[in-house]
Amino acid sequence: MKQYLELVQDVLKNGERKDDRTGTGTISVFGVQKRYDLREGFPLVTTKSVRFDAILYELLWFLRGSTNINDDLTQHTPIWNAWADEKGDLGPIYGYQWIKWDKFEERPDGSMKKTHINQIQQAIDLIKNNPKSRRIIVSAWNPADLPKMALAPCHAFFQFNVANGFLDCQLYQRSADIALGVPYNIASYSALLMMVAQECDLTPRYFVHTLGDAHIYSNHIEGLQEQLTRTPHLLPTVMLKKKPFWEVAVDDFTLENYEHDEAIRFPIAV
Repeated sequence: MKQYLELVQDVLKNGERKDDRTGTGTISVFGVQKRYDLREGFPLVTTKSVRFDAILYELLWFLRGSTNINDDLTQHTPIWNAWADEKGDLGPIYGYQWIKWDKFEERPDGSMKKTHINQIQQAIDLIKNNPKSRRIIVSAWNPADLPKMALAPCHAFFQFNVANGFLDCQLYQRSADIALGVPYNIASYSALLMMVAQECDLTPRYFVHTLGDAHIYSNHIEGLQEQLTRTPHLLPTVMLKKKPFWEVAVDDFTLENYEHDEAIRFPIAV
């Protein structure tokens, strides 16, 4: 995961100090891009321990359209607890926008009927039926719903690309917490790329990670400096059981040969 460590080094060296929403303070660089080739191994950070099962539980939680931490799939994703209300609700965040984007249709009598758009299924259908399309996009950034969200989407939208039997995915992340969030984001979208590629009989290739505000919180600097002293291990392998996309479960992923250093504790900025 040299690309990730290069990102850490870049921000530590060139980042500008900024105040932020949480009051913690950051150093940040605006506009960064990293490319991960899944043919070389699964891009899971090895210079610290990253819980792959937690990443999968969160991803599949999103894909169910879930937005409440009391859903059974959140048992390994307590990071969302800090933003939930007393009922466990987070508002129309990622899962809602991916799977249940609001759509209004006019009835014959002139009244409006509310339906939903499954953007993930739309993307899969486009990949299968119109692979040359440059419009295979899923967006979590819904301006009308932002006020109702506990946290505005950090990973805002992503696009698929089909070329020569390969499938690529590029994510635009408007706000990137390098210590805590980015290792999860890289692995999560790489797993999603694998799922979609399998459903469409393609080979997963590049995950391209484009970052807007790439930042390190002031209380994460010391931990990341420690991480930079560690030598990366070889990338692990992830195997995915052959199943229809919407039937994939956490146990259908197998993580093999994941060698890593010990965990580093980073406090969450809420």
